[in-house]
Amino acid sequence: MILAGKKAAYITLGCKLNFSETSTIKHSLEEADVTTVGEKDGADIFVINTCSVTDMAEHKGRQLIRKIIHHNPQACIVVVGCYAQLRAREILQIEGVDLVLSAADKFKVRHYLERYDEPATDDPHSCDIFKLSAFDLAYSFGDRTRSFLKIQDGCDYFCTYCTIPFARGKSRSATIPQVLQAARDIASKGIREVILTGVNTGDFGRETGETFYRLLQALEEVSEIERFRISSIEPNLLTEDIIAFIASSKRFMPHFHIPLQSGSNEVLRLMKRRYNRELFAEKVSLIRNLCPDAFIGVDVIAGMRGETDDYFEDACRFIETLDISRLHVFPYSERKGTKALDIPGSVPPQEKHRRVNALIRLSDRKLNAFQKRFEGQVRPVLFEDNNSRGYICGFTDNYIRIGLPYDKTLANRIIPVPLTPDIMKEE
Repeated sequence: MILAGKKAAYITLGCKLNFSETSTIKHSLEEADVTTVGEKDGADIFVINTCSVTDMAEHKGRQLIRKIIHHNPQACIVVVGCYAQLRAREILQIEGVDLVLSAADKFKVRHYLERYDEPATDDPHSCDIFKLSAFDLAYSFGDRTRSFLKIQDGCDYFCTYCTIPFARGKSRSATIPQVLQAARDIASKGIREVILTGVNTGDFGRETGETFYRLLQALEEVSEIERFRISSIEPNLLTEDIIAFIASSKRFMPHFHIPLQSGSNEVLRLMKRRYNRELFAEKVSLIRNLCPDAFIGVDVIAGMRGETDDYFEDACRFIETLDISRLHVFPYSERKGTKALDIPGSVPPQEKHRRVNALIRLSDRKLNAFQKRFEGQVRPVLFEDNNSRGYICGFTDNYIRIGLPYDKTLANRIIPVPLTPDIMKEE
């Protein structure tokens, strides 16, 4: 295929890591004189970056692929991402899909398109995920305010409910010099905030002899970037050194995102998580002692196989005691090939839904209490460059979302803002 003059649209499902990877794919095609357009602007090529974290994510992926094909029957459809790695043949059965690329090939979209001249066969481009050792650094740059910088990929943990190791392979990461260069490249585009992303971010550098803590120290010296955040870090990898560093940092924001997954030790054992709730509580307490204003977001899963009513109620009581800011609640999704399927005690869908809603209500109380603590304070807000229903929105240093009447002059600026209840917005 001759790419020069073609138009391409990009659709990303799932995590922040996917957004960074889609941007890198887009950049490679733009270097081949492919014009980036919107989904409804008559694209010749669609690159769809998929998610597979739940059955629902895969279902949404299939629906989206079919929708794009229906509205763009002449377009070349390229599917990448975790769903493409796990279910390549399933995707190729969708009439109209042209290329399905594995985890090893997703950054070679340009290569395959330049050599593309036949419709897809039933033989997808696939790879043995556990032999994949290369690390492809990526970062997003469509938004001139914030960038997601991929520093690590893959996971060696094999939690019983999770397919990520099968979709992304073993843990591997960039080197510190590579990350520093990427951060400076991002800064050259006028971006003011960088979010470090990965599958298991705190595992950075284990195979190279470097450490995540050393990376943070090195990034502190990148004066061109005014704000750094960590997208997520496992509680067993969140060391006292890291917490103390962020508490004293000028560039790393007081913002932590820590997956708990369950507040029940019994369920954590079923999940094969590498910590217990006592360790998690210690980390939250340490953050509050060293960095009292920090936002602490926490992932939890409701309805895991083996989660009895008593285990769930015990988990809720524990979470209630934590001085955290918000929960990100996910219903447990049964995933083919995971060890969780061997655990007895499936939770009925209606009960799973009830538990999700109970945790969401708990989260709302936590968020309201956290925001109320800062009413009347003045905190710096980095405003994003978009109009959201007549508002321009941004985040304080400690991740409180703020919305003011739209004023384009505020875009990509850090402004001190007095916090009042009427301007504090939920995500």
